[in-house]
Amino acid sequence: MNNYDNSALLQAAEIAARCAGDILRDGFGKPLDTRNKEGMHNLVTQFDLLAEEAIVECLRRATPDASIVAEESGSNKGASELTWVIDPLDGTVNFAHKIPIFCVSIAAVQHGEILCGVIYNPLTDECFTVARGQGAHLNGNALRVSETTMLHDAILVTGFPYNVAENPLRCIDQFAAVVGKGLPVRRLGSAALDLAYTAAGRFDAYWESILLPWDMAAGVLLVQEAGGRVTRYGSAEFELSTGSIIASNGHIHDELTQLLELR
Repeated sequence: MNNYDNSALLQAAEIAARCAGDILRDGFGKPLDTRNKEGMHNLVTQFDLLAEEAIVECLRRATPDASIVAEESGSNKGASELTWVIDPLDGTVNFAHKIPIFCVSIAAVQHGEILCGVIYNPLTDECFTVARGQGAHLNGNALRVSETTMLHDAILVTGFPYNVAENPLRCIDQFAAVVGKGLPVRRLGSAALDLAYTAAGRFDAYWESILLPWDMAAGVLLVQEAGGRVTRYGSAEFELSTGSIIASNGHIHDELTQLLELR
């Protein structure tokens, strides 16, 4: 049972996301203190950390008893059932290489149910917001997934895990299968934006073999509230944990799922 006001949570999340976005916008293109985490090209900069600190501070003021799960600082258990799932800078590699495709992603979760979320691109000032049962929006305007009904007419987006060379879940073979069908595929470098753009109808579907909760929590609810469908591979029911994802407009979901199964 949801004991929280989703609209109030969403307002707190948007304030936090915009605060972090200011930090990232100001830091973009400036000298970086960059280090590698586990995996090739798995970077963190001082601006990831600064943005995360600002988000946590904002959310603590609004919901002092909530738990925090954040990409850089890990988990901090609170006294309430509410958990904030935070990616302060999704697209760090892009950010570090002065590629202007990155965002802030924040979601509120209770007992595994995503209550609301925000994905904010500070360079374009596009703020994707969603609250369960209240629809998905971009800067206040309602979003709807695309109407594409056949996979051969679709434009897709994907990403790869940091251990892509190990070909987990045959992700390289999946990519080859999709491209081999002549389908246009984009690779933005930000899972959160991939999902937001799918919710907005810019892409017809998105898939990836391994994502972490903070990569997708807000984006999953955006797609669902915009009328789309989200599953694990093999049409397994989606749950918010580390693993695979297929998010689509719903119309091409089964066809894409079958292609990714490489039969």
